[in-house]
Amino acid sequence: MPSSPVVIGVDSSTQSTKAAVIDAESGRLLAVGRSPHTVTGEGGTRETDPEVWWRALGEAVASALDAAVAPASAVAGIAVAGQQHGLVTLDAAGRPLRPALLWNDTRSAPQAAALAGALGGADAWLARTGSVPVASMTATKWQWLRENEPETAGAAAAVRLPHDFLTERLAGTAVTDPGDASGTCWYSTATGAYDPGLLALVGLDPALLPVVAASGAERIGSLTRSAAEALGLPEGIAVAAGTGDNMAAAVGLGLGGAGLLDHPVVSLGTSGTVFAATRGRPSSPALAGFATTDGGHLPLACTLNCTLAVDKVAALLGLDREDAEPGGEAVLLPYLDGERTPDLPHASGLLTGLRHTTTRRQLLGAAYEGAVFTVLRALDELPLGDGDGGPRESGAHAPLTLIGGGARGRFWVDTVRRLSGRAVLIPRSEELVALGAAALAAGAASGRDPVAVATAWGTGRGSELPAVPRDEAAWRRIEDVLEDVTGRAGRSEG
Repeated sequence: MPSSPVVIGVDSSTQSTKAAVIDAESGRLLAVGRSPHTVTGEGGTRETDPEVWWRALGEAVASALDAAVAPASAVAGIAVAGQQHGLVTLDAAGRPLRPALLWNDTRSAPQAAALAGALGGADAWLARTGSVPVASMTATKWQWLRENEPETAGAAAAVRLPHDFLTERLAGTAVTDPGDASGTCWYSTATGAYDPGLLALVGLDPALLPVVAASGAERIGSLTRSAAEALGLPEGIAVAAGTGDNMAAAVGLGLGGAGLLDHPVVSLGTSGTVFAATRGRPSSPALAGFATTDGGHLPLACTLNCTLAVDKVAALLGLDREDAEPGGEAVLLPYLDGERTPDLPHASGLLTGLRHTTTRRQLLGAAYEGAVFTVLRALDELPLGDGDGGPRESGAHAPLTLIGGGARGRFWVDTVRRLSGRAVLIPRSEELVALGAAALAAGAASGRDPVAVATAWGTGRGSELPAVPRDEAAWRRIEDVLEDVTGRAGRSEG
């Protein structure tokens, strides 16, 4: 039984909720509780009832406390990190009007294209939000709802992101943070506030939105009596503003002003991402120009198809996920759910380069290669520099920190090393989103900087694997196929 206070960090992701119970002083992970979500939809549709998230949060917290043998009275604070971009619409009583549209729901691709043009193109969006609208972004989903379900949009008394919805259930306060807000395309990373012009563009009353806290670690209230009863926790404990899952992972890795800057991270999960906390504000249409949870810069590229897509290919081939080998001449772009980076929302999987000698294991390896290539090619877009626009050795050649479920897979790690030609650092901690949320909770309870908390906990430390020679032939082969698909001009290697 812990002798010091504990905090709870919640990772409410696409597929499940995980609640981590952490010793607030040492950062020791005492236990993790889990509860699955239900995602519905076919084709481009991906939805979940937000009440599923709330029930899963309660189940995960109860499971974690039981496994940690920690009394509820020891809990000092709680914070939620949630999947980004989801659109939650509520009635006046705080009940969902419909299932949430998730980040990987691609039905709003036409609205994304229309919004990009309505503001004058990519440069105008980059100047204001740091991001160009794609189907993942919340503003495009709200526009889709207005056009396709106007009665629901008109009845909305509140518009929330997934983590906002859960935090409001905890504290009874409608608050978000700069990090998650930066993924909406109605929040300006240039001004650090909602953009009135963009809200007018999508017909959204700012009164429907939560207040933006100064950071995800701000104590925005206390656990209400009803939430305490639902979760079995003490009434009145600190509730942090929380943040998006990518921002929480950055905190868990110690990225930010109080920790590491310009250090690239590759995350392999349901989606694949590459990101860094940077000095410079990003200005590339290939990146989402997110903010860190304290309002700094967190440029990020995200792909829709990563571990689940490769697992699907393995299942179709009747192979175990690790029963793979390099793809040889075959190229497989596993864009089974459309794609966000590159922006191909209506794409499907593409297989080419088959020979009589091609094996099933090579086809699976080609799926790995296609997924990893798609993530790694965005590395060059990250503004890794010295703050004055110049190159920085640590940013250009620092080890890639590899996180997510794929970081525990041998062939995923091998493929990242082979296609990147860089050393790879794999943190020992596996639940970085939940750990980052726990650091936010600790910050809310104590007033400390959450990145400094996570750095002291050492959650980003791990083992480093040396660089291996880059497989230039495989890289060029995949790049040529993708350029043919997109019709874009070739880009230089590296």
